[in-house]
Amino acid sequence: MKIFRLFIVAFLSALFLMSCSKDKLQQTEDRQMNAFIDDLMGKMTLEEKLGQLNLPSSGDITTGEARSSDIAEKIRDGKVGGLFNIKSAAKIRDVQKIAVEESRLHIPLIFGMDVIHGYQTVFPIPLGLSCSWDMELIEKSARIAAQEASADGICWTFSPMVDIARDPRWGRIAEGSGEDAYLGSQIAKAMVRGYQGDDLRKNNTIMACVKHFALYGAAEAGRDYNTTDMSRIRMYNEYLPPYKAAVDAGAGSVMVSFNEIDGIPATANKWFITDLLRNQWKFSGFVVTDYTGIFEMIDHGLGDLKTVSALALKAGTDMDMVSEGFLTTLSESLKEGKISEKEIDRACRRVLEAKYRLGLFDDPYKYCDLKRAETEIFTSENRQAAREIAAQSFVLLKNDKQILPLQAKGTIALVGPLADNRENMPGTWSVAADFSKAVSLFDGLKNAVGNQAKIIYAKGANVVDDPELDARVSVFGKPTQWDNRPKNVMIAEAVAAARKADVVIAAVGEPAEMSGECSSRSNIDLPENQRELLEALLATGKPVVMVLFNGRPLSISWEKAHVPAILDVWFGGSEAGDAIADVLFGNVNPSGKLSATFPQNVGQVPIFYNHKNTGRPLAEGKWFQKFRSNYLDVPNDPLYPFGYGLSYTTFEYKNLNLSNPVLTKSGKLTVSVEVANTGNYDGAEVVQLYVRDLVGSVTRPVKELKGFQKIFLKKGESRTVEFTLTEEDLRFYNSNLDFVSEPGEFKVFVGTNSDDVLEAGFVLK
Repeated sequence: MKIFRLFIVAFLSALFLMSCSKDKLQQTEDRQMNAFIDDLMGKMTLEEKLGQLNLPSSGDITTGEARSSDIAEKIRDGKVGGLFNIKSAAKIRDVQKIAVEESRLHIPLIFGMDVIHGYQTVFPIPLGLSCSWDMELIEKSARIAAQEASADGICWTFSPMVDIARDPRWGRIAEGSGEDAYLGSQIAKAMVRGYQGDDLRKNNTIMACVKHFALYGAAEAGRDYNTTDMSRIRMYNEYLPPYKAAVDAGAGSVMVSFNEIDGIPATANKWFITDLLRNQWKFSGFVVTDYTGIFEMIDHGLGDLKTVSALALKAGTDMDMVSEGFLTTLSESLKEGKISEKEIDRACRRVLEAKYRLGLFDDPYKYCDLKRAETEIFTSENRQAAREIAAQSFVLLKNDKQILPLQAKGTIALVGPLADNRENMPGTWSVAADFSKAVSLFDGLKNAVGNQAKIIYAKGANVVDDPELDARVSVFGKPTQWDNRPKNVMIAEAVAAARKADVVIAAVGEPAEMSGECSSRSNIDLPENQRELLEALLATGKPVVMVLFNGRPLSISWEKAHVPAILDVWFGGSEAGDAIADVLFGNVNPSGKLSATFPQNVGQVPIFYNHKNTGRPLAEGKWFQKFRSNYLDVPNDPLYPFGYGLSYTTFEYKNLNLSNPVLTKSGKLTVSVEVANTGNYDGAEVVQLYVRDLVGSVTRPVKELKGFQKIFLKKGESRTVEFTLTEEDLRFYNSNLDFVSEPGEFKVFVGTNSDDVLEAGFVLK
């Protein structure tokens, strides 16, 4: 025992010394960086400092034309700090050469891109990724994205997008991780780790940019770019945690959002950028605007370009994306005494620090190795990973009479507007993808069945009936493949195919750009013509499997009531078709769980699981009570709750146990539950833990996610799953915005989703 104690002491001492050594190394590196930047800034003119704050789009620079482009002259004159929307190591090398060999001070550029859910190997849209509830896979997707993007010249990504969104009308819900701050925080950390790795100076890591800071996901009426307004207690408890988690994980940059906070647009909101982000959260990276964010403050009503540019700088914004307000107006504002040179220097230093931390001053061409670009992008290994990750993101919403999994035999009718459309498989914000190489559902089914089954294809319907609306949802080059035939002719063709088949797969939903930026919808039903197609298919009497493509929760109450099997596949990325086939035929047992609530209809929106109780809550199990908080025409219940997702097997929860009925402020409480696979397939289950603070100084949510574990059980296997709760897990921001826990009674819930849970109670003392 004495030897063991000596070993422990020695081990802890070694860890302490390692920590001290690491701190000293960091201090040394910081001193070296500061000395380097002090020297460099001492040589810079005012115009060159302002140039570092300027982030234009690359335009249409092509390889070999960089020297003669409009942007080239600005780079030579030191008027550009970075570029975005430029792709390929060859192009980036050409442009970087102008900066480091032809400008006066040879300062390298930073190159950014919207690497949102993969580079050329595209993973599921972020909302889909979040439904995997698998942090290891999510981090792996970001790691592969960084590997590929860095091999092609990119060193900075405008990701992760961590906005909490509870209104599925808002199209950009597709880019985030859903409605819950706890789950969103875990994903934010995983994404930052994946992008940045353990050392930004390595040539296969890229700098993360957390966006959109902040509250953008709460846009009023679900309309993109719209006003956001909420109390600070709600900000701190329900919306800000994922941003802070990303900052705590070491994210190198932050992008401010379009919306206002407390009447001041985020781009010029000093309380948000300086007081909260920098002073409270100790963020030390740089802050960049969103696209034309400074210019847009003119329409917000804050003044002309010169005025709003000065406001943004003074608030703590460091880099101006596209507006060129910093470049063209700050020198005049300086002369007028409206800003100080200290404020310009502060912003310039932060941009230069980012370049230093990326190692660009040591090797400006570190991301421009053409051999890497040829061998590390869209590899077979990366595509296989994308396929496996996509399959984990799909959510089985319904499976009556165990229609799924299908057997690869007989005749299968594949119908629907998204059945054979590879361009839409990568989903929104897949800017680096080669759409021609994506795998459609039709291709995936053919690959899966080979000669074992016959596949009959019929389109059956356009995405929508209105050609003008169709044009609006395909503006980014992802065509919906509009068919000019009359609707009844297309449906008749699909019905004929169905009658010849043993089973029908209906690929319906939204195309890729019907969600995403500037793709808000006031009606989130399945388009009417697609429902008519489903009605006709169901009327044949053949079993119908609905494969739902979507970038948001949809109100599919009719489909839930009538279609026997529904698999939500979001947009699965490059390998979507093969991944969907893997699940449909049972090679992969679906295990995805919803990260956002599905409403029964749009009138329930916003709807989310961790709501507050009113003073007149509806009695449990009741549909309607007069003078209670409810609707006349629809129950309060969601169509599908947060955390919901079926499997081809079944799981039973029992024996919820707490290690102690009392949790002390310095103690730990172990929550255990027995989970058994009681079905006929091996499968994975996401075990979810929620708590409720029954009495507080401020009102508390009816449930809050505090932990989850994704476990794999063979059929017939059972396992005891344990969670540990501490006093810290029960903290929240009170009305003074103090982060506290309060003694009293709590409930703990464990189950397969936020509604279907076992519960117990404990007391915090």
